[in-house]
Amino acid sequence: MSEWEKTGVLSLNDISGSIPSRERFKAGPVAIIECIQHIPCNPCVDACPFDAISINGGMTETPKVDFQLCTGCGTCVSICPGLAIFIVDLTYSDKKATILLPYELSPLPNSGDKVKGLDRGGNCLADVEVLKATKKNGSGLVSIAVDKELAMEIRNIEV
Repeated sequence: MSEWEKTGVLSLNDISGSIPSRERFKAGPVAIIECIQHIPCNPCVDACPFDAISINGGMTETPKVDFQLCTGCGTCVSICPGLAIFIVDLTYSDKKATILLPYELSPLPNSGDKVKGLDRGGNCLADVEVLKATKKNGSGLVSIAVDKELAMEIRNIEV
């Protein structure tokens, strides 16, 4: 049994095959899929307007991103029922990255709000700024600015 199966919390090691290269990160926003369970699900594949997401070997396999085709548009984030897709942009500024994440609570935070950036286990890592909050495909999406070193760690917010 893997560590995530014991704790319910993913680590970067658990998703290592879903992380783009440093060169791809330098090209702009990109989807990170943190879906590791083999369940019948594929809305992200159908939703991607660039055919950047695929599932090989049947619907119960995990989705993979073709990082060369992905534009970081965020359509997959809003359609994922497992809240397992994030858009990370390390090119936002010299010190800051942005993360587009799903947000299921109401009301949505406002642009400019300072919120708590949480890791995969719900622990607060830093205060972060909300850049934008919107609804797409009926789902809440929040874009936050974070220190670059936290871009692959923060996966939720607390308002």
